[in-house]
Amino acid sequence: MRFGYGTNGLTNHRLDEALAVLAELGYDGVALTLDAGHLDPYAPDIGRQVDLVAKRLGELGLAVVIETGGRYVLDPFRKHHPTLLHPAEQAASRVDLLRRAVRIGADLGAEAVSFWSGIRPPEVGVEEAWANLATGVAAVLDEAVARDVTLGFEPEPGMLVEDIAGFERLRELTGAPDRLGLTLDIGHCRCLEPDPVPDSVRRAGPYLVNVQIEDMRRGVHEHLEFGEGEIDFPPVLDALDEVGYRGLVSVELPRHSHAGPAVAERSLRFLLESSREDR
Repeated sequence: MRFGYGTNGLTNHRLDEALAVLAELGYDGVALTLDAGHLDPYAPDIGRQVDLVAKRLGELGLAVVIETGGRYVLDPFRKHHPTLLHPAEQAASRVDLLRRAVRIGADLGAEAVSFWSGIRPPEVGVEEAWANLATGVAAVLDEAVARDVTLGFEPEPGMLVEDIAGFERLRELTGAPDRLGLTLDIGHCRCLEPDPVPDSVRRAGPYLVNVQIEDMRRGVHEHLEFGEGEIDFPPVLDALDEVGYRGLVSVELPRHSHAGPAVAERSLRFLLESSREDR
């Protein structure tokens, strides 16, 4: 099993330094969130920056997935605004961001580009939101197919698509395209999926292209360090092995940047001990 760590948990580090820290700690890869301070997709020299990051990832032997959950990338006042659920004219900037992410992912050799639906705006009806989402996903898929990139759609608590069942509905709405897979957050499974976490992994198995991992409690969407929540991790990792998942399993602790290296070290040690592998 290959473990990664999310750069949204190392935002007090320059990206090059964050990558070096993770490589030195022994991580196999990185979940790179495109954001103002880490590979800003709207930087005027983004092409040059991507080339430098690609070279650095190669030097350090790190695999990469792209995450697109930067809070204020599109709107400096409104978190995660706009979303794919907004009408097309408003959603256009979100679609543009995701298409940029796909192009960056292609240039970095990313194993997946991950994104989510967003929270339904109160002025948008439920069925309209689903229709808007399907239209936006189709536009991003066009870019992904053209660039030979795999998309990982992540269910998020509180969003229109918040669970595996929601992803399955979206997959049907979009015609079950080969390039649209699932990003599964293990903590979210404990937070709200109806089944035990290992069973949720098994249900998700046929679609899995990206996995995020952290501890969590039932009914509370708060990303916790391992041991602070309610998840029993060895059966979860066994389930990932059982379904044949071979992608990155990346720690996502976006509120822990103040102690990023120490948290990353503890997290990897915990995962290695829980994986029951001889490493």
